[in-house]
Amino acid sequence: MDLATVGGLVLGFMTIGLSIFATGSGGAFIHIPSMAIVVGGMLCSTLTHFSMAQFLSIFAVVKKTFTSKLLTPSELIQQIVNYAAINRRDGALALEEQLRKIDDKFVQKGLQMLVDGQDEESVRDLMDLEIQHLQDRHNLGKMILDYMGACAPAMGMIGTLIGLVAMLRNLSDPSSLGAGMAVALITTFYGAFISNLLFIPLAGKLGIYSKKESLIMQMTVEGICAISRGENPTVVREKMQAFVAPSNREDIKATI
Repeated sequence: MDLATVGGLVLGFMTIGLSIFATGSGGAFIHIPSMAIVVGGMLCSTLTHFSMAQFLSIFAVVKKTFTSKLLTPSELIQQIVNYAAINRRDGALALEEQLRKIDDKFVQKGLQMLVDGQDEESVRDLMDLEIQHLQDRHNLGKMILDYMGACAPAMGMIGTLIGLVAMLRNLSDPSSLGAGMAVALITTFYGAFISNLLFIPLAGKLGIYSKKESLIMQMTVEGICAISRGENPTVVREKMQAFVAPSNREDIKATI
């Protein structure tokens, strides 16, 4: 679980909530019609903009920002270097014994293609295609979250305008203007709150996660293709470490 995502959301809601109740007017911030305008209007607008299948896919994509754990570059390089050593010593068929020990499906697929005897070009084409589809899914999820982050404040403004119209109809009663203005502004608060604390941060986290996962997958492709050419573990390591900043490169050696 990504503690930064969970901790940021929990602390953010707690900070805003405690600040509201510290003013002594917490009840004034609870207004069901305003919530309905912001949340309902945002969801309806999102469903109009995207297809139902695209909208429902957002839940699986967003889940990755909370629960997914990727291999670190050093862990991945160590694994691939070990596979290169096995391939160099015993041949590609010896890698079949390693398939059962691999948790990463992408690495497993690459090694399976080597075991099946596919050439480097076929391996690269298929794995690059999978990376492209993953990026497309993540980009769509980020696009939906960005749209929701932009739509929520707009719906809050619509609710504010509705509240102002209702307030201006009662100008004959000056005592009701303060309460009417408070109700009119609460929808703007709801829109800004969920946009800046939920949708925009999640869209940003998904973008960062997508780039990190794509990098790990591209490193995997280069490593698997190097193994398919029969290159020695040191060369495989150097090619994969080209993706990593010099300060983070380790002297990794085969351990098998």
